[in-house]
Amino acid sequence: MDFVRLYQRVLRELGSERRLGWTLALANVALASAQFAEPILFGRIIDALTMIQADKNNAVLTTLIVLLAAWAGFGLFSILCGTLVALHADRLAHRRRQAVLTDYFEHVLQLPLAYHSGTHSGRLMKVMLQGTDSLWAMWLGFFREHMSAFISLLVLLPLSLFLNWRLALLLVVLCAGFALLAILLVRKTDKMQSAVERHYSDLAERASDTLGNIALVQSYARIEAEVSGLRSVAERLLAAQIPVLSWWALATVLTRAGTTITILCIIIIGTWLSLQGLATIGEMVTFMNFAVMVIGRMESTIGFVNRMVWDAPRLREFFEVLDTRPSLRDRPDSIDPGRAVGEVAFSNVSFSYDGRMPAVAELNFTAKPGEMIALVGPTGAGKSTSLALLHRAFDPQSGSIKIDGVDLPELKLGALRRNIGVVFQETLLFNRSIADNLHAGKPDATEEEMRSAAQRAQALDFIERAPDGFQSRVGERGRMLSGGERQRLSIARALLKDPPILILDEATSALDATTEAKVLAALDEVMKNRTTFVIAHRLATVRKATRILVFENGRIIESGSFDELFARGGAFAALARAQFMTADAAAE
Repeated sequence: MDFVRLYQRVLRELGSERRLGWTLALANVALASAQFAEPILFGRIIDALTMIQADKNNAVLTTLIVLLAAWAGFGLFSILCGTLVALHADRLAHRRRQAVLTDYFEHVLQLPLAYHSGTHSGRLMKVMLQGTDSLWAMWLGFFREHMSAFISLLVLLPLSLFLNWRLALLLVVLCAGFALLAILLVRKTDKMQSAVERHYSDLAERASDTLGNIALVQSYARIEAEVSGLRSVAERLLAAQIPVLSWWALATVLTRAGTTITILCIIIIGTWLSLQGLATIGEMVTFMNFAVMVIGRMESTIGFVNRMVWDAPRLREFFEVLDTRPSLRDRPDSIDPGRAVGEVAFSNVSFSYDGRMPAVAELNFTAKPGEMIALVGPTGAGKSTSLALLHRAFDPQSGSIKIDGVDLPELKLGALRRNIGVVFQETLLFNRSIADNLHAGKPDATEEEMRSAAQRAQALDFIERAPDGFQSRVGERGRMLSGGERQRLSIARALLKDPPILILDEATSALDATTEAKVLAALDEVMKNRTTFVIAHRLATVRKATRILVFENGRIIESGSFDELFARGGAFAALARAQFMTADAAAE
């Protein structure tokens, strides 16, 4: 995306504020026009004063008064118009920054888990904050400086040629020099700054990754190693940034040199033209003011180019994320069936993460409403993947999954996920209050409903012991709670949601034996009239399952009740004997 297209995209992101944007653009045109008048009037006033001093002509005095009044009028208009433009440009830029930031955040949340699995959250945060800041700066700069600067240059050069083409040639040469300088700087620094931005992303990812694993860092005494690693990234960033800064330092020197040389040339050549009768003193003054205006506009343009080079990689990253289309989207004809009955059918379902090695293959089973289906097998056998397909974290490459006879893609994503409650193996909690985390299951839940769900999940005791009860914060990722407390809270959240389909992915893995027994007893009641899928490595927890599916290498190799499978003497029986023998040995 080149600079022109990138800048056009920035302006298109004004969205609903475009009408105000056009109004500000027209105000900039008026403001630029008024600014042209001032140096011309100033030159005419100088010529009028010269004539009055020469012959005391009353007619010229009247002209002088008119010129002074016009100059004051244009000056007052520039002040008022400039103030209004600045005021509304500020408000417009701030409003749109917040709106685009929210849109970006919503868009990222809708991207599939596969995208988030390969993209660091620290990078996404950095792209969001820096991208919206860059948009804000571009919008503000456009309405405050850039547009009026471009208009001024487009009008000022032809106007100066009309007034005195000899002096105007100096301004043309000055503008050409600035244009060549801008092109040179873009060519030299654009790719350099893109490399710098990659180092900024590495820095954000590294810092976020370290802070997110602070317990690991401290317990393994890795503080010095992590600081050293971050310092190394910062040094590479600085090494990449220095050449860019050097080029822009050179641009500053050349800009100041060009300014000084141009003013000096106007004075010298203007004096010579005046002695030859080819220019008046007023025209010299006018062109000196023109030169100051051109220099100011060109410096603004160089500043704009500098800003574009600096922000372009950030904006490209921002738009790249914003343009990423979610692979899982509602179809135009998708439906919301309301509360599901709970029948789930897998038909020849296959899925692969990388397109080569199947994670699950040819899954075929049906869960009737109210049944408890247990999925067992070694780690990596495909248990979690199969249930991730059920709540559409991914879509299968072949086969179909139906709820109540309706294929999942025919259901609205929101409707599907409202009908499914999930208790993950990795406990996921917001850094908010206990009540806020429970409200994720049911936003309008009353405290009584939360207490009931917490009690059924054996979580009420530790909640009541907390200093602020349900308003107590749980810390980042729930770190202020123990592993068992986090898991019980997530179970309470799923129970509060009261879905017709429940997924328990190693839901009791973080609980001690006593608490696990209590939670399982509570879940027995909760699972009535609810289709429940349980992933468990400890086979003692699935004795009451209606049916057990034994997974191996992504396939179902055995299916039946606990007693049926144990009596069959196959893979499940071998796994059960190994676990129970180990447990008996541990008990002895």
